[in-house]
Amino acid sequence: MNASSSHPSFWRRVPLAFGAFFSTLSDAAYAARVEKLALPEVAPVAPVAPVTPAPAPVAAPVILKEATPDAALQLLALLQREARLIDFTQENLGSHADADIGAAARVVHEGCAKVMREYFTIEAVRQEAEGSRIVLNEGFDSASVRLTGNVVGSAPFKGTLSHRGWRASSVRLPKLSEQHDAAILAPAEVEL
Repeated sequence: MNASSSHPSFWRRVPLAFGAFFSTLSDAAYAARVEKLALPEVAPVAPVAPVTPAPAPVAAPVILKEATPDAALQLLALLQREARLIDFTQENLGSHADADIGAAARVVHEGCAKVMREYFTIEAVRQEAEGSRIVLNEGFDSASVRLTGNVVGSAPFKGTLSHRGWRASSVRLPKLSEQHDAAILAPAEVEL
């Protein structure tokens, strides 16, 4: 067995680490699962009389989806092509006037919106209007609804919808040839 097939590469671990970090901060149920994985079980003190312990149930391992960086790099390349997003974020804005930054932001916004419309179908997670009072019954999907504020007790939870959330209902990224180098986000340009 070679090391490259048994362990994720450094570049695969970077988004995995960020995802785990933010999910742990924002999702208490996810944090509890991570805590169980990260903290070793403390063995109980052996009783004075010999007792045969019952075998401990084996928890099913958490299987993580393997995401390839190619799709993320492809999306970044599309955002660069249509919105010049990388150019905008790599620019030092300290020497530019606010009006110039606003004009550039409009171009970036329009290009990003074009990419979103062309390659994704985005819809709201919740259909109620923001500001509506809603009830989350026991068993609600904690992946699609994040509780904020003073979270105590258990469901049902009553609260105000502060953000409807977003869900990608379809993704239509272009197909790539085997020879395509997804790491090239925008080729260098040489004017002759």
